[in-house]
Amino acid sequence: MGVFIHETATVEKGSVIGDGTKIWHYAHVRKGAVVGKNCNVGHCAYIGTGVKIGDRVKIGNKASVFQGIEIENEAFIGPHVVFTNDNRPRSVGDWKLIKTYVKKGASIGSNSTILCGITLGENCMVGAGSVVTDDVPEHGLVYGNPARLMEFVCSCGGTLKAVRKAGNAVVMVCSECKKTVKIPNSVFDKLEGV
Repeated sequence: MGVFIHETATVEKGSVIGDGTKIWHYAHVRKGAVVGKNCNVGHCAYIGTGVKIGDRVKIGNKASVFQGIEIENEAFIGPHVVFTNDNRPRSVGDWKLIKTYVKKGASIGSNSTILCGITLGENCMVGAGSVVTDDVPEHGLVYGNPARLMEFVCSCGGTLKAVRKAGNAVVMVCSECKKTVKIPNSVFDKLEGV
């Protein structure tokens, strides 16, 4: 299948690009970055030194994925998303790299800012324009500034509806594909307005 790198893109020596991946106009991939198979890195996107990106990940136009970010398979990073990697940034002096993790299937809406040191759970969704300051649970839908847990979503993107309690979890069913998902009570109870 091969790798496609647009002639205006910069892919530094020492980076690894997986088979089937496309790097588009003016994107920049720094040395030591690993981009998996069948990914799409959009126009003017930035992938920092040592960033790890799994397979089948989409990085939107002008997204900034700085050093210290790890993104698992099948995640979606929308246009203009920015990840931070230092809680006390200064233009001079020492800085402390703080890692952030994006788990499998997570989706981040355009123009969102993700503060460092958090984990975005599997199949979670971040609404466009959000500022994420805390961990997001698996299947959680968060949005706002600061982002708050508003509901739960299926891996297909459909809304999950609570149908019954089952021990230490709430059984939820997808409104679209009818898949069943269990959400721990301790997570379910964090819903805004519950």
